[in-house]
Amino acid sequence: MSTAKAMLDSYPKDLGQIDKAKLLACIEACIECAQTCTACADACLAEPSVAELTSCIRTDLDCADICEATGRVLSRHTGYDAHVTAAVLETCVTACKSCGDHCAEHASMHEHCKVCAEACRRCESACRELFSALD
Repeated sequence: MSTAKAMLDSYPKDLGQIDKAKLLACIEACIECAQTCTACADACLAEPSVAELTSCIRTDLDCADICEATGRVLSRHTGYDAHVTAAVLETCVTACKSCGDHCAEHASMHEHCKVCAEACRRCESACRELFSALD
């Protein structure tokens, strides 16, 4: 059992109508994507062609920050505001799509960009699925 699942399961109040499986998948995808994007940016900095990767690095770091914030917002349930959650999920979808697209451009040359693009696509999908399940 993941720590995120254990925390959802141990929340002392009812989570309401939210789909717990989609919520859990989204939290875990956001955390994974934040770590992957951070590591990809660092790997880009170690590449000999670092000047050509400036935009990719920036997009990686923006996506990492947004995914991290999204995972944190989704982990809080007291005083839940569906409007804030929806806005955060939409922002995360946008950031993941942008980062995934940037990294996909470099995937044939840099394995870390391939891994990052895949993580971004998973997170984008998880955010879309949770968003569509919101009341």
